[in-house]
Amino acid sequence: MNAASTLTARLLAERPRPRGIAGRRYAHWLAVGTVCLGAFLGQLTASVTALVYPALQRRFDAGFAAVEWVALAYLLVLVALLAPVGRLSDLVGRKTVYLGGFAVFGLASLGAGFAGGLGTLVACRAVQAVGGAMMQANSVALVARGVPGHAMRRALGVQAAAQGLGLALGPSLGGLLVAHASWRWVFWINVPVALVGIVAGWFLLPRTRVADAPTPPRPRPSAAAGPTAGPVAGPTVAPEPDGGRFDLAGLLLLGGSTTALLLALSAASGLPLPAWAVAALLAAAVLCALALVRQERRATRPILAPGLVNTPGVRPGLAVALIGYLLLFCPLVLGPVLLAEAGLPTARSGLVITVLPAAFAVAATVGGGLLPRGWSDVARCRCGAALAGAGLLGCALLPALGAPAVLLAGPLLVVGGGLGLLLPANNALVMRAIPAECSAVGGGMVNMARSLGTALGTALPVLGVHLAGPALGGRSVLLALGVVAGLAVVLARPVRRR
Repeated sequence: MNAASTLTARLLAERPRPRGIAGRRYAHWLAVGTVCLGAFLGQLTASVTALVYPALQRRFDAGFAAVEWVALAYLLVLVALLAPVGRLSDLVGRKTVYLGGFAVFGLASLGAGFAGGLGTLVACRAVQAVGGAMMQANSVALVARGVPGHAMRRALGVQAAAQGLGLALGPSLGGLLVAHASWRWVFWINVPVALVGIVAGWFLLPRTRVADAPTPPRPRPSAAAGPTAGPVAGPTVAPEPDGGRFDLAGLLLLGGSTTALLLALSAASGLPLPAWAVAALLAAAVLCALALVRQERRATRPILAPGLVNTPGVRPGLAVALIGYLLLFCPLVLGPVLLAEAGLPTARSGLVITVLPAAFAVAATVGGGLLPRGWSDVARCRCGAALAGAGLLGCALLPALGAPAVLLAGPLLVVGGGLGLLLPANNALVMRAIPAECSAVGGGMVNMARSLGTALGTALPVLGVHLAGPALGGRSVLLALGVVAGLAVVLARPVRRR
């Protein structure tokens, strides 16, 4: 037993960077670059999957509602694991968990590429999400710990740019791989990136666990200290905050409610389930949600923190975050369907869809500087939501007017630019409304809202296409999204502190 414990401790022990790297003036930027690999890989996976749906339908002879679970399984596991993986990282070490995330992600991607059935592929995507959670739960903390304070804002901006690059590259890369190689390469392409991430992280990331740091030599007690002078203690692990047990019941209820809701949407979208299953799943989603509200009021460490949600400005900010990612991912899922209906080849469809995430990445990085300097974050949110709504209405109306399919790139550019203005400004409003001592919990809640918006953005287009067909159903969903963007304009409001 002692030998096993010693082996486990050695495997989990974080290795320091080589002295030749740690002593460099730019060592912290090498660490940021390593974190950017994980940020790039996570967003590439999120945006590349939609281009694979038609190929998977043909390969596995499955409906749209079944194929969408290649994305939904990943998102559900990610939402469920972000909070507990972050807590585990505090105990084991963020560098260790982050590198383990690359390993799990790479192995699951390899298995997904070899999948012989849709069920196996969905299972591999769920395992892939475990690795994704291990990376996402640690990325911001690794950047914050690895750079000096004066460089933190710039480092986080570089990380956001890497996310935008992965999001923008996904559709075009997916379209090219499906058209000229195979859908399997959409997953295999992750393997070399994961290997590079493991090697880079091993040598370039700083150690994050205090217990693994070497204990400095103890100074000899001087004669003046007397016989009662004790030894000087070395570094110790900071004790865990005494806030009660982890809210496992809340986590299970959150996962149960979201899974039941998305299964109900899939059943209504053509998933081969009996008709009564839709009502039963909706009832289960409502019951789990009600039980979750009750549990969060009683838990000592709630994952949703009701007191924080009720802070002025937080609840509408979380709703806008959910809406923003709903507006971002619905067109990514619908676009390939509408363009294929118009007869556009897969490779060209990927290039047209790339306009949306590329505009989002550029606007999120530099778009704020193009607005009047005196505009508040609320004004930026409202402007971004209005632009996104106008672009979505344009996406719905252009096909009805008989315009060539490639012209959809125009309104998609407007949608991406508007969301690039909306989401950073909204994040700033939310984090400004949250007390400083709760910033980690608040950031986790924003990530949950973002992931839930992404999941709904994947499921709702499939429902619309199933109920009314690709052309009419797709346009109806886009029109509805334009109305939802108007709701974001209304929800964005200044926080009046009491």
